Amino acid sequence: MDEQRDEKLWQIAKRRANFQDSLVGFVIVSAICWAVWFFTSGRDGFHGTPWPLWVMFGLGIGLVMKFIRAYKTDKDTLTEREYEKLKNQQK
Repeated sequence: MDEQRDEKLWQIAKRRANFQDSLVGFVIVSAICWAVWFFTSGRDGFHGTPWPLWVMFGLGIGLVMKFIRAYKTDKDTLTEREYEKLKNQQK
């Protein structure tokens, strides 16, 4: 039962799976950083900005970009839309 898969849908599925994998990694790395911070200096009280926030911020930027690419944009649709605009301008 080898069924032909739609290449466009396959690429979208790959991007979404990649995002989901990255989200799991973000949660795990963030939890580890917060645990290290807590056990090394966090128990003494809250003094200034905890350094795990910077790690989460940096990783979060990449995660947001992957989310947008996986769920909010479709380059083929954008390309088709621009093509139609150009085609209509030439008429």
